Order: sequence, then structure tokens, then C-alpha cells
Amino acid sequence: MASYCFTVTRLRLALVAGARQLHMSAALSAKAKVAMSRFEPGSSINYEQMHENINIVRKRLNRPLTLSEKIVYGHLDDPAGQEIERGRTYLRLRPDRVAMQDATAQMAMLQFISSGLPKVAVPSTIHCDHLIEAQIGGAQDLQRAKEMNQEVYNFLATAGAKYGVGFWKPGSGIIHQIILENYAYPGVMLIGTDSHTPNGGGLGCVCIGVGGADAVDVMAGIPWELKCPKVIGVKLTGSLSGWTSPKDVILKVAGILTVKGGTGAIVEYHGPGVDSISCTGMATICNMGAEIGATTSLFPFNHRMKTYLEKTGRGEIAALADKFKDDLVPDNGCEYDHNIEINLSELKPHINGPFTPDLAHPVSDIGAIAQKSGWPLEVKVGLIGSCTNSSYEDMGRAASLAKQALDKGMKCKAQFTVTPGSEQIRATIERDGYAKILSDVGGIVLANACGPCIGQWDRKDVKKGEKNTIVTSYNRNFSARNDANPATHAFVTSPEIVTALALAGTLNFNPETDYLTAPNGEKFKLEPPSGDELPSRDFDPGQDTYQHPPAEGSSVKVDVNPSSNRLQLLEPFDKWHGRDLEDMKVLIKVKGKCTTDHISAAGPWLKFRGHLDNISNNMLIGAVNTENDAVNKVKNHLTGEYDGVPDVARHYKANGVNWVVIGDENYGEGSSREHAALEPRHLGGRAIIVKSFARIHETNLKKQGLLPLTFANASDYDKIRPDDHISITGLKSFVPGKPLMAVVKHRDGSQESISLNHTFNETQIEWFKAGSALNRMKELQ
Repeated sequence: MASYCFTVTRLRLALVAGARQLHMSAALSAKAKVAMSRFEPGSSINYEQMHENINIVRKRLNRPLTLSEKIVYGHLDDPAGQEIERGRTYLRLRPDRVAMQDATAQMAMLQFISSGLPKVAVPSTIHCDHLIEAQIGGAQDLQRAKEMNQEVYNFLATAGAKYGVGFWKPGSGIIHQIILENYAYPGVMLIGTDSHTPNGGGLGCVCIGVGGADAVDVMAGIPWELKCPKVIGVKLTGSLSGWTSPKDVILKVAGILTVKGGTGAIVEYHGPGVDSISCTGMATICNMGAEIGATTSLFPFNHRMKTYLEKTGRGEIAALADKFKDDLVPDNGCEYDHNIEINLSELKPHINGPFTPDLAHPVSDIGAIAQKSGWPLEVKVGLIGSCTNSSYEDMGRAASLAKQALDKGMKCKAQFTVTPGSEQIRATIERDGYAKILSDVGGIVLANACGPCIGQWDRKDVKKGEKNTIVTSYNRNFSARNDANPATHAFVTSPEIVTALALAGTLNFNPETDYLTAPNGEKFKLEPPSGDELPSRDFDPGQDTYQHPPAEGSSVKVDVNPSSNRLQLLEPFDKWHGRDLEDMKVLIKVKGKCTTDHISAAGPWLKFRGHLDNISNNMLIGAVNTENDAVNKVKNHLTGEYDGVPDVARHYKANGVNWVVIGDENYGEGSSREHAALEPRHLGGRAIIVKSFARIHETNLKKQGLLPLTFANASDYDKIRPDDHISITGLKSFVPGKPLMAVVKHRDGSQESISLNHTFNETQIEWFKAGSALNRMKELQ
């Protein structure tokens, strides 16, 4: 009987494979050449190559594949020879394209210029969205940004023209919305120099946030390395309805997995509940997957994606994806490393925070929890939009609530801001009346840019240090992130809940059960939000904000003024001297959460993102020192005086003293900003020793020639004292899988040895020896 069942199972697999082959053969015979985007008619989608690679790998592994595996393995440089083991081996991949936002593009393009290459090898784009500060309103803020950042915008525009990179001007919108509208398509592999690049997973893509040095590798045509990701399966059943939104899915998942639970894994959503979520709703879920440390997140190709592609002028891509659909969904019987199941019909609206995006609460409970915890109940500001929630559907659902309030003569009790995701969204919501409704209820429509989400907010209503509450539809709510005020309690939730709480003016309001009071005293309850997934008419594209690179850009001049305080050409980092690193000072022993915002703050510092020496003056100024529980106050062990972290680092470097940083769990979570790795390297750091790392930051440190190391025994963190001297030994025999040792010398003359783990492979060890990945690239030219 067992033999019979096994034979039947084999036969079924063979029949499914045969049907798949017949379907794919028909698709392949069409030999359709469909452009990757309307801006790149010469670059075609190559589903045929991906299909061939998938078949090679499926035969080798002899098992069904997840969708994540299909797309990742479908982009292998050597599918026949690549060693594949989830969570262990490093894959060499060939991504289809690169996207960079203006704050990280500066350093990425400076590194590309340093490489000496004449032109990018894959389609690439620059998006101006990070340098626009929210202050007055969209038009005024945009004009001020153009004037203040003219030097940087000119550099990015001319560098793009010279090296073949498309340039989206300031005002065009947020990088992730532009990608979703124009460049993402099912099965594409895209890397972007922003941690929320996974937003593209809403269109069935593998979109991964990286540092600028990784982007340079891909733009240079070099295979890109990624540790073979594990795959977390999230099965969705039921359907969304009422006040529950796509945002609640990821808020719930964040509460389950925490900020580090997705590290080293792709989160793959599947199941019958998927079809109840719009394409832009799926993008919202994937976007905030960055907050659980996931490599990326994605959904399987379905009719919602097809409709979105058609509505955004990409019907040919939709039709082609339909022909290759078997490669764009998971195989039946595929296995995940971890499984989660969420019934959307039972899911309740959530709100997460404060100070961390994984502290999840049902909206119905937040008032009582806030009162018990001593969090301010009054909502000072409600902010909707950002790359996470600024779609047409999001704006429509928020406007439906605002309209109900206006009909009762009511406006928001809290301040209210609206950030459209793109020029196309702005123009369309203006045409269709949503913008007017949101303005009439008290909203200020900001520029099509990141704005307060990344700290670009000139907030005036509270003083620094004043305890207060804001609610946002953003993705991240670390201390001081939005407004530089560490006393601001920021909560993330859906645009619908933000709008409701802004109307009520308090956290102690559950729109599913509670009533608002109109100016005439009438009590009324908000009806659940509603809104069209996509506009009934076509999108209004608004103003043309794209600059196409010329066919021949070699004659274009890229200026970097030597006296500029915004831009600075890069000098190569020094090579490893071939010996152990001895007697290094502990610059700071960090206490608790240390995100890339703590290591390299954004906000007003964004203007120095193209000038390594100037931006290094913000290095670790937000990190808490275990010695005194203070920020930006460490002891200079050469002088005995206390000073700022960057100042002490500069003094050590000037005196030829190497130093290390000691850190806690999930060190470097948050943004993909590689400045958090470049700055320690520039100021003389040699190693970062922690309990655990966030994925992107660990890779960024390796790229810049630093040693990211983890305690083999996490409790060894407690053995390190601020005045210790640390030597790292074993570097002469530095090989993958073999721990290094730290010899820790205490001030009392005692010493002890501590084992340090690492995740370096052979290629990455060569980066360390050469001084950086860029140095190694030059050696190999």
C-alpha cells in the first residue's frame, strides 16, 4: 500500500510538472520582448532565463520551491554549480536593477565614481525624496529644498547623466511608490539603497534593501552576494473588512516576530486571504517587513497585481506575467522554515509603540494601556502618508472618514498632515477631491517626499524634552526619529486609525465602539472607512519629473567642489597590516537598542550625506553609554576628560589609537544607511563587537573593511569594561567558520579571553584584507 501511494504521488508530481512544462513551452514560444519599464525600451524582461534557472535548481534540489526561492534562485549567477542551503551558504546573484534615494545615492555614486567604471551595467535610478523638510506645506517646502540642496541635486543629476542612471527630480515622490508605479513587476529582483525597498514585494518582486557599496557591485556588473535566506511562511485566511486594513497584518506580524524575528529570512505571504488585499495593501505589508529584520517580503502573483499593472500603464507586463504565472507563485507542497497563520476575518485594528515598532496593541486596548503606562493620552499630531501608506486607496479611505466629520461640522482636534506618495498620487487625489476633503478637515498636504517619517520635520508645537504623543501611518517609531524629540511617544497604525484618532484628539478612542461629539453637541459614530482600490479614471501623472540619461554621457562633467561642505570625493581606506589588532580602546559600550538612527542620525544631518568627514560628526551621538547612561558623553582615556563620541574617536585617530564599539542585541536595526558603517571606519574604528546584528548593517560593516563580530556567549558582553584594552587575535588564520579571539585587558592588570563569532565568507575576508570591498574591486580590475 505504501509503495502504491508513493507511486501515485510521484505520478501526480510528474503530471503537474508536465502541465507546467506545456504551459511554459507555450509562453516561451511566444518569445515576447517586453520592456522592463516605459523609460527603458532597450531593456527587456527575461522570464525565460529565470524559468530555465528555476528548472535547473528544482531538479538539483528535487523538491517543491517557495516563491521566494523561485525568484532568488532564478537570479543565480551559476544555478548549476551554486551551493544552496537556506540559512548557511552565500549566493551569487544577478539582480535586474538598482534604485537609490538621494540621501544614500550621494555616497553610492561617489563610490561608483571611485571605481573608475564608465557606465552602470544594469538599469538604475536615483530618486530625490529625502532632503525635503516639512515646514509649511508642499509647494513652499519643495521650493525651499530645491534652493537649499541645489549643489547635491546638481551632482546627482549630472552623475546620473554621465553614468547612465535615470534621475527622478525633487517633487516626483517617494522612491518606493515610484518603483511600484513604474519599475516593479512580478519576479523582478531589485536592490535599493533604502531599508524599505521590500515595498515592491506587493507586486510579487524580491526587492532588497542594501548599502551603497552593494549597489555599486550590481551597477558594476559584479555578482551580488546574499546569504541564502530562510523562508517564513505567513498563511492568510479569511478576508479584511470594516476598520481592519492591510497595515494591521504587518503590525500583528511585528508583534509576533519582534524587531529581529525575521533576520536572515524572506517573509512569504500565501493562502486564500491574499486575494482580499489590494496590490498597494500588499506593498504596505511588505514595506514594514523591514521592521522585523526580514531580508524582504513578498506576495504571489494574482489578479490584484495584474489589475494594478494595467492601471499603471503596464498591460504588456501583466499579460507576460500571466503566461509565466507558474514561476510567480509557490509550488504546491513547498516547505517553510517557520509558519504563521492569521485569520483576516478575526484580525482587529492595531497600533504599535511607543519607541519600537513591535510593541503591538489592539486599538480597543490602547487607551487603557496608555493610562496604565503613563503615556500621554492627548494626540498632538496625526500624520498620514509616507512610503508605507500613501496609495490612492489609503488616501480615499482616510478621506471617507474626514468627509463624515465634515458633514457633522467637525474638524480634527489634533494637528493633521498628509504626505502623498508620488506626484501621480498627489495629482490624482487633487483631481478626485480627496485632497480638498483632507485639507478641509484640518490637514496640511506636504510635499511628495519622506518628510516627518525620516525626521525631516521642522516641528514647532512642542519643545524638545516635552512629553507628547503623535500617531502616524509610518513604519518606524524609534525615539526622536520623527521630530528629534526623545520625549515624543510615536505610535504607528493605519491611515484610517490615524485619521480617527486625530479627529478624537486622544488615544483613548476606539472608532469601532466610541462616539465623537459634533460642534452642535450631537453624538455620532464613524462608519467604517471605504475607498476605491484604484481610481475609476486613469491616474493623473501630474508634472513630468523624470530625467532620462543621454545615450552617450561620457562628455558630461560631474563637479565636486573641494571646498564644499556637502560633497567630498572619497579616499581609499587603509589595508589590513597583516597582524592581529592589538590594545584597542573601547570607544563606547552601548546600552540597549542601538539603531542606525542612533549610530548616524538623519533629520538635519541628511545634508551631509555626501560628505563623509562632516557627517562623521554625528557618529553614535544617540547611543546610550553604559558607563553613565548618557548620550554622546564618553571618557577619553588618553586625556581623562569626557567628550562627545565623535570627538573622542577623532582624538584617538589623530594619536594612532584604534578602537572598538561594544553593543547589545540587533545592533544596527532600522535604516540601510551605510554611513553608520562608513563613519566608524573613517574615524579609526576597527571592530564592532555585539550580541547580534541586523542584516544590512552587518554587511555594510564588512563592505567598509570593519570586523562585525558577535560574542559566542552573549553574557560575555557583561565582562567588557569601558576602560578595557582589547586585542583581536587569530587574524593571520582568518577563515570562514573559525571564531576569532578577543584578549581583554582590564585596568587592574587581569585579563581574559573571549570567543568571537563571525559570518565572513572567503570573498568578504578579502574585503577586510584589502581595506574595503571597493578597494578589492579595484585590485581585481
